[in-house]
Amino acid sequence: MDAFTDNLWLATLRPVDQKWLAPHLKETPFDPGLMLYDIGEAVDAIWFPLHGVVSLMTDLGEGRAVETAAIGREGLVGVTCGPMNGRAATRAVCQIEGVAACCPAAVFADLLYHSAPMRVALSRFTEGLMAQVQQAAACNAQHRLDQRLARWLLTTHDRTDSDRLDLTQADVADMLGVRRATVSEVSAELEGRGLIRRGRGWVCVTDRKALEGAACGCYALMRGVMADLGLPQTVEA
Repeated sequence: MDAFTDNLWLATLRPVDQKWLAPHLKETPFDPGLMLYDIGEAVDAIWFPLHGVVSLMTDLGEGRAVETAAIGREGLVGVTCGPMNGRAATRAVCQIEGVAACCPAAVFADLLYHSAPMRVALSRFTEGLMAQVQQAAACNAQHRLDQRLARWLLTTHDRTDSDRLDLTQADVADMLGVRRATVSEVSAELEGRGLIRRGRGWVCVTDRKALEGAACGCYALMRGVMADLGLPQTVEA
């Protein structure tokens, strides 16, 4: 794998910044459920997914959490706290199996200090990430579960290389902060309309255009924000 090709954020960097960063990158596989860091922890590494998806989970208390952002090969994980020596306000959990290029947070912070263009690229990404978090919060509060599920499936599908998403109903329920039985019921409705297919431990997007029509407006709004910020998107509109 080539980190500066497979990760779209790294691909946007100047050649000189890529050259500075390259010796510090280590290819690291991650499995579903792996926690990269937890709430309140100091973050000592930055991950650049080459494939796979990482979810940022916000704690709801009483052992519950909900996904407020997803990051794939369009971005990087750990930047909202690591480079500034802060502590994580969210939990980063690998959602779909993949591989990331990883570097120490202290090294990344040093490179940021010496490269204004790199700081601009990071600022643009974090602005997009914050917009995603805010949109997810509004969506979870206001929209029907079938619309939210369609939006979530599209967001995840954007960040993978396959129409098949290796996810259980329990995984999806955890991401959306709802009961598994409720997800099963709503998923069956989408499957009945021919938008998805389901099996044991997987969901397949079979009609992406129709799934976009079934989603709430949050999905299109977020793609628009990403485009306005000039951020890379893994699936063409």
